[in-house]
Parts: sequence; C-alpha cells; structure tokens
Amino acid sequence: MCLALYWCAHQLCAWHFVAARIVRYTWPVLKIGRLELKSILCLAPLAGYTGLPFRLTIREPGGLGLAATELVNARSLIERQRKAFELIETRPEDRPLAVQLFGSVPEEMGDAAAWLESQGADVIDINMGCPVPKVRRTGAGIALMATPEKAVQLAQAVVNAVRIPVTVKMRLGMDGTRIVAPDLAKAMEDAGVAALCVHGRTGAQGFSGAVSLDGIRSVVQAVRRIPVIGNGDVTTPEAARLMIEKTGCVGISIGRGAFYNPWIFAHTDHYLRTGELLPEPSFDDRVLFMTRHLDRMIEMFGEARGCMMFRKIAPLYTRLFGPATLFKQRIVHLSSRSQFDEIIEEYRSWRRAFTDGEGNLLPRYRPAPLTASFM
Repeated sequence: MCLALYWCAHQLCAWHFVAARIVRYTWPVLKIGRLELKSILCLAPLAGYTGLPFRLTIREPGGLGLAATELVNARSLIERQRKAFELIETRPEDRPLAVQLFGSVPEEMGDAAAWLESQGADVIDINMGCPVPKVRRTGAGIALMATPEKAVQLAQAVVNAVRIPVTVKMRLGMDGTRIVAPDLAKAMEDAGVAALCVHGRTGAQGFSGAVSLDGIRSVVQAVRRIPVIGNGDVTTPEAARLMIEKTGCVGISIGRGAFYNPWIFAHTDHYLRTGELLPEPSFDDRVLFMTRHLDRMIEMFGEARGCMMFRKIAPLYTRLFGPATLFKQRIVHLSSRSQFDEIIEEYRSWRRAFTDGEGNLLPRYRPAPLTASFM
C-alpha cells in the first residue's frame, strides 16, 4: 500500500514538473491588430544600422516575427525626399514590416502614414522614445512624452488616417521624476493604438544604466487589451525569457543584440519553445554573415558608399570575436569589397595567436558572456 501511494505521488510530481515545463516554455502568439506574427520577437529600429541590407540578412537564420525600418521623418516622406525613400525601401522577402515614423505635427504624421499604407506597409510605428537631440529638438521622439496630450493627439491622427495597425515605441518617461508611461499607455490604448513597445529606460538614461523591468511591468498592467512588447538590453535568450517572466510582456524587441549575435532571434525562439539553448555560431559563421550584409550594402548603395557606411556597422559584429583590435583599426578605412577580403584574411592570421589548434579562442581570450543590465 505504501509503495502504491509512493508510486502515485511520484507520478503526480512528475506530471506537475512536465506541466510546469510546458507552461514555462509555451508563449502566446503575438497579434498586432489583425496581423498575426510567426514569432513574438521583433527587430528594433536602429538609425544607421537596420536598413534593408541588414533586415534581409537577419531574416535568413529565422526566428524573427516583425522588423522595423530605421526611423523616418514624416515631413521628408511628404516632400518625397530621396533619403526617406532609401529608409523605407523594401522587398517581398522583407515582410512583415513596420515603418517607424517620427514627427510632431499630427497632420503630417497622418498624411505620411496614409501614403505608406498605400505603398504596402504592414504596420505604422510612431517613435516616442528616441532621445537623440536632433530628433528631440523638433518636438518628436522622447519630447512627446513631456507633452502627453499632444502625444495622444498625434497618435489619434495616425490611427484615423489608416486601416493598418498603428503601434507606439516609448520609454518610461523623460527622466526618473517623470514616469508617465503607464498613464500614456492607457491613453494610447483608448486612442486605438494596436500595440506598445516599451524601452525600460528613461530619456535621460539614453542607452546606459539599468533597464527597469518593474517599469515595463507597470505598462503591461496599465493596459487592458493591447499587447506590450519589452525592449532594452536583450542580448541573450535567457534575458528575453526573464523579461517576459518578470514583466508579463508578450513580445520582445531586440536591437544591438542582433549585431552582437545575428542568430539571437532563431536561438531565442527555439529556447522559448523548448527550453534548450542552441550552440553558439562559429567564428567563420559570424564572418560569413557580416560578409553577406556588406554585399547587400554594396548592392543597394554602390561599392564606395556601401563600404563607407559599413565602417561604423562592422565593429558591432566583433563583440563576440575575441581580440579584434587589428580588425577595428583596418575596417574604419574600408573603401572596396576586395579590401574587405584582405582585412578579413589579415585578421584571421593575426587572430590565430589567440586560438588553439582547432581555431577556438583560448580561455583567457574569450569575451565575457553578454549579460543584460537587469539580470
């Protein structure tokens, strides 16, 4: 009898363990309005970095649900400026795609959004979080969080101008004394915004300091119907899972982490579904990804301009290369595709001094693991 009771108790505990594992690694589908995404992971817009060449390349490993363009000035779109057209250029394989707009005039934002809808945009994303001075000085970006009523009017104008989903990217507030995100989130929901993306820092923090999971959670708790996507410092699958568990957000937006590890979407999607961490890509895999990105930059912008633009992008890829001084010194002078091949070969030769016979970094030269500020 005791043995039978023991067996039943053991089976019950085992079932609870399995059930807990299923609950822990089964995440909801992310729906933004009528748009249902295949993954809850999104690519955050980074000005100067996440253009079409990168978006096409980062989609190849898989795991990405929604990508966003770099932020685009609404007025420049209305004026049909060439630079604005470059920022929104896309292809059929670059879908689904959100176009991120910034501006401070509701009528201009509405007109630009309507035109983008006519061109096939899937989502209009309003930037209310950029702390860069040249954006803030126009009354756009984070400046909108200082005037919540104006921010709501602007969002309402965009929602009324289109039938596709409208989302808002925001921060927690202008600074630690003005945390307005929860109240603003409620107002945005009432205005018809389909989803919110919240960077867990204030405008005053910029991109430094700790991301506040409590701050993101306060926004999640403030809204009733629309999904909240968490953002900030997500550089590993474990960080993504912790942000979801601690905040209740139903999606994750990743920016710089996608350059540090271009497989982060595929690996995080797998981890959230199974609880299994996939092996890290090899150095050769990382170089190949970077090369494909450069080739697309050259295809889109021409060799001279594409290489010049790639000078500031390439160093982000070296975060997990180990010693990379030589590469960084040479890449800032990149001017041709053939020169890139020369730099890579020279770097490979130089890097061997820090590796074993199989090309793996020696323990003392391995980069420190990526760790989010909130972990």
